[in-house]
Amino acid sequence: MSFIKQNIMQDADDAWLIGEFKATGKLDFLAALYQRYMNLVYGVCLRYFDEEASKDAVMLIFEELIVKLKQHEVQNFKSWLHVLTRNHCLMKLRAMKNKESRQVSIDDHLIVENGENGHHENGMSLEDNLQSMEKCLETLPEEQKRSVDLFYLKEKSYREVSAITGYEMNKVKSYIQNGKRNLKICMEQQDD
Repeated sequence: MSFIKQNIMQDADDAWLIGEFKATGKLDFLAALYQRYMNLVYGVCLRYFDEEASKDAVMLIFEELIVKLKQHEVQNFKSWLHVLTRNHCLMKLRAMKNKESRQVSIDDHLIVENGENGHHENGMSLEDNLQSMEKCLETLPEEQKRSVDLFYLKEKSYREVSAITGYEMNKVKSYIQNGKRNLKICMEQQDD
């Protein structure tokens, strides 16, 4: 019996599957519909995220569909899903960027504004810390300096840093990680 139902769902058009999902609330109909376009959704997500984050986004978008498809009258599911996917990715990026921009520093150990007087735990002012960071930034290898500057100070994503610099994504992540570590070491040496 389920084999016949599966064949019917594979042969059914998008509008019928949407109608059945809305009428019954059964996820089988939505799953059959989503299965058709999962590669499209994954492809769109890959424009914004790495493979793992894209896979996660594909699952989150399915969950989003359960709610949103009931709220909207959809004429062309494929194009509507494309827009929904793109918007989902952009919202995630915006949330990540906002989270990063709320951070006061590159690392909690580098520049920390404590208390009302704006002094670091060791008595240095935030301004002193910023000047120290700028000096140390100049000592980094060019790739690290450029990547750290774009990522932390100009609040660009890994993908944006890669596009701006022309460095491969894995190189960008490595330059940022190593640059951050080297910056921290340099600043700690200046504190001594």
